[in-house]
Amino acid sequence: MSSSNVLSDNSVPSRADRLLLKLEATLNLLGGITVIALVVMAVWHVVGRKLFNAPVYGYVDWIEQFMIVFAFFGLSYCQREGGHIRMDILVMRMKGRTLWLAEWLSTLFMLLLAIGLIYGSWQHFGRSITWIGNWELYWETYELQALFRSRDSSIDIALPLWPAKLIVPVTLAIFALRLVMQLIIYTRALINGDDSPAGVPLPEDPMEVAAREAETVSGQEGGK
Repeated sequence: MSSSNVLSDNSVPSRADRLLLKLEATLNLLGGITVIALVVMAVWHVVGRKLFNAPVYGYVDWIEQFMIVFAFFGLSYCQREGGHIRMDILVMRMKGRTLWLAEWLSTLFMLLLAIGLIYGSWQHFGRSITWIGNWELYWETYELQALFRSRDSSIDIALPLWPAKLIVPVTLAIFALRLVMQLIIYTRALINGDDSPAGVPLPEDPMEVAAREAETVSGQEGGK
């Protein structure tokens, strides 16, 4: 199993990185569990329809809702581990402050994009509900309908769409927080000239990554 290429130390940014990682890892785990649950649902839908004439009720609606979960819950964790697809041809040739400046600029661009997406997705969520705000009734009944009402729903079984729409700005906000932390760390690296700052994914040679993964697979096969 390959280890993370994010270093840790006792600095404040590194401690904040590990604290946020707990939330990111939990969301990433929930996203993986959701994928497994959807696979089980798909199998039951096919088998139930074929053998018992009993497919999953509202199958398409459920899939559309839960796709948001596994699409966005791992977003910030992937950024922390440096797992997003990007062009490393030029970055791999950079060293020192030049490298951290390039990383700083790309992270800033992602942050600005994330802020714009947070604003747009939050507005989209706002259009899916009607705010009522009857807090007295809510504390008496603990029913969300005392606070707001859903304004849209899925086509087949009328699932409310606001939970899926709320997931997007919330997870993007966590992603933006990760980007802010990385910007701070890259800024410190630019000022101090650090070679291997803690709390951000360090660049890796693709050949070394491939060799390490090959050794892992080979070791597993050899142990059988």
